Amino acid sequence: MKEGWETKTLGEVSAINYGYTENASNESIGPRFLRITDIQDDRVDWGSVPYCRIEALELPKYRLTNGDIVFARTGATTGKSFLVKDPPEAVFASYLIRLRLLDKKLLPEFVSLFFQTSGYWKSIKEGSAGSAQGGFNATKLGALSIPIPSLSEQHRLVGILDGAFEGLATATANAERNLHHARALFESHLQSVFTQRGKGWMEKPLKELTERITKGSSPKWQGIAYVEKPGILFVTSENVGVNEILLDEPKYVEEKFNQKDKKSILRPGDVLTNIVGASIGRTAVFDRDDVANINQAVCLIRCLPELLLNRFLAYFLNSPVLREILHAGEVNMARANLSLGFFSELPVACPSLTEQVKVVEELDALAAETQRLESIYQHKLAALGELKKSLLHQAFSGQLTGDNGQLTKDSGQ
Repeated sequence: MKEGWETKTLGEVSAINYGYTENASNESIGPRFLRITDIQDDRVDWGSVPYCRIEALELPKYRLTNGDIVFARTGATTGKSFLVKDPPEAVFASYLIRLRLLDKKLLPEFVSLFFQTSGYWKSIKEGSAGSAQGGFNATKLGALSIPIPSLSEQHRLVGILDGAFEGLATATANAERNLHHARALFESHLQSVFTQRGKGWMEKPLKELTERITKGSSPKWQGIAYVEKPGILFVTSENVGVNEILLDEPKYVEEKFNQKDKKSILRPGDVLTNIVGASIGRTAVFDRDDVANINQAVCLIRCLPELLLNRFLAYFLNSPVLREILHAGEVNMARANLSLGFFSELPVACPSLTEQVKVVEELDALAAETQRLESIYQHKLAALGELKKSLLHQAFSGQLTGDNGQLTKDSGQ
């Protein structure tokens, strides 16, 4: 820490309180009732925040004022903070903690930036892990230490970081937009392939283009145990990605599983598609030589090689066309179960096998370019995130020099 700075706990420099225990009111009367869910992207649309009925004597205790900082103390958003600026008449809910600075030598904007640092989030993670309900409490918040420079230095650092973060936000938005456009371009082309068909395309039920359509079963139902390798590679829905088999954490079952469920033993080139849950419709070609089988959440489709190319079918099943078919039937994508009958009767349009090869080669090339662009933009986003962490670390360790304009320029490149 820089010479001349102090270190104090948040409990020493602020009042920390829990919010008001009450439900939001349907009436358009009383103060606004700020809840965790009202804080979106570090902003609050006060006009959409519900009202709260609260006794007049209770109101001052829970009223929010300019410069207050509120925290989510439980759930997935634990530790997320929000600096209150120019609020209307408002109180805060019990699942929030309010920190109100008492030391006039502390700038609320400076303290608010502290709650974005890696050190703070490490404390939140450690504090939540020690809680019976996985949350964070006022006592733990008050025990956190914050480095405190002079008020003039706080103003300087806030000015530098605000300018730099504005540039970072612009660069991040540009990278996210480019990432979205890269994915959207591929999706659009994939859509056009299967909707703007050329001459010679035929449409048939999938059962007429395949040798087998089946699914696996549960080892538990078969009295089969999971084992360490060696064993039978056991593919579940989490292993079936979009055009890729995901085996970072492979699972294995006893070899006798293949004796009890022979119909779903995998061959290299089989098309696998998920038929249950949130990943429904996600499809990949099994491109491995492992002795393997599948569970009941995965459908195996074995193409007739003289009629249907497996990679062509996989692209079709991963395309927006299939999603439209599912939605047209009002399928709940998060909870649906697709039957083997659905796939048997699914109409599939395809050209000659020679033309299918050309289509797949074209889509492979576009997919590779899309992945290259995605990698560039994802690395850019990661680098921007690391730059923000670095700037915060420098600011709260007394190492941040330079001026607002230069940092903004650098961060926006």
